[in-house]
Amino acid sequence: MHAWLCENPVGVDALTWKELPTPQPGKGQVLIRIQAASLNFPDLLIVQNKYQFKPELPFVPGSEYAGVIEAVGEGVTELKVGQTVACLSGTGGFATHTLAPAKLCMPLPAGFPPADAAAFIMIYATSHHALLDRGQLKAGETVLVLGAAGGVGMSAIQIAKVAGARVIAAASTDEKCAFCKELGADETINYQTENLRDRLKELTGGKGPDVIYDPVGGDFTEQAFRSIAWRGRHLVVGFAAGDIPAIKINLALIKGASIVGVFWGDFSRREPQANAVMMEELAKWYAEGKIKPEIDRQMPMSDLKAAYARMNSREVKGKLVLVN
Repeated sequence: MHAWLCENPVGVDALTWKELPTPQPGKGQVLIRIQAASLNFPDLLIVQNKYQFKPELPFVPGSEYAGVIEAVGEGVTELKVGQTVACLSGTGGFATHTLAPAKLCMPLPAGFPPADAAAFIMIYATSHHALLDRGQLKAGETVLVLGAAGGVGMSAIQIAKVAGARVIAAASTDEKCAFCKELGADETINYQTENLRDRLKELTGGKGPDVIYDPVGGDFTEQAFRSIAWRGRHLVVGFAAGDIPAIKINLALIKGASIVGVFWGDFSRREPQANAVMMEELAKWYAEGKIKPEIDRQMPMSDLKAAYARMNSREVKGKLVLVN
């Protein structure tokens, strides 16, 4: 097998494409031949030693992937050789093969393309948990999605529309705003050329958004929160802008608003039954055509560094996927 190995987490440039012995699955594990792996923002943080989860060195990055089971370990009865699965295990995806815990594998129905499967779990689970569980989004409410053209933003637009909400999508270029419209957004804001607060006031008749989906952080967080509706919910999803904002807590009092943390990974660990129900609903929505990841482009696994560079360029619309 071959894999991108991180032996020193100082950044993307330190990754090396190496030939390694193909491992055999241990108890509770499966060996997966990887067909596709998606690139997520945590995959950048983890090779920079900036992610909350710090794997033992050396490790293979790539949190989310899909492929075919080639071998099963002791005690694995629910999965079989030849079965296609998607998995989000945190590491191991940027390779030709990986070992994965069987309990983390999502069996795929026939006709679920590997690229879609590899781009599915993290973004849709995060957005479903954020909007419907933590945000308690109701039909008819207005959602502001920041960073709306990225992977989680894309999924947030689609899930909010399934829930019957009105969606205002904020992105950094007119091209990205047009992409958000194609995804189903009702209105868009180019926050590089338009004043976010002024446009929100205009688009909501001065009321503000009921729910803010914020995977961006940085300067936009406070601007958005100052515009939130009475009893609004600001969902803290991530910090793609790089800076973790500090909001004056009196703003929550004045607005009667909530700042709500979203950590789907820990939710799935602490509440596995609720997570399983959620994943079943998401798979059903995909089968019904209600949600579908938009793939920015598919690139060869050997071009991982170029994929990271494209992600850093802020040009990505939807998801980047590496294929073997």
